[in-house]
Amino acid sequence: MKKDIHPKQYRKVIFKDFSCDVSFMSSSCADTKDTIVWEDGNEYPLIKLEISSASHPFFTGKMKFVDTAGRIDKFNKKFAKFGNKISTPTEE
Repeated sequence: MKKDIHPKQYRKVIFKDFSCDVSFMSSSCADTKDTIVWEDGNEYPLIKLEISSASHPFFTGKMKFVDTAGRIDKFNKKFAKFGNKISTPTEE
């Protein structure tokens, strides 16, 4: 293993999953400008997450759509012209 390739400035950081409003504390060296007051009354750096083990379908067993880039809307707009064009015969 190479020496001196890992950061040495790990600190306590709060990770917050905004899709299900769950937070947890861990050590990290990731840069962030946001801070949050934790349960112990101290202020810690905040790293915002879109998905974590608290909201991922593999861990929760529930299917949940996380659409942060607007992919579903883009798909619906692209293929909207193909929907509802099939006419059903009316009964006489």
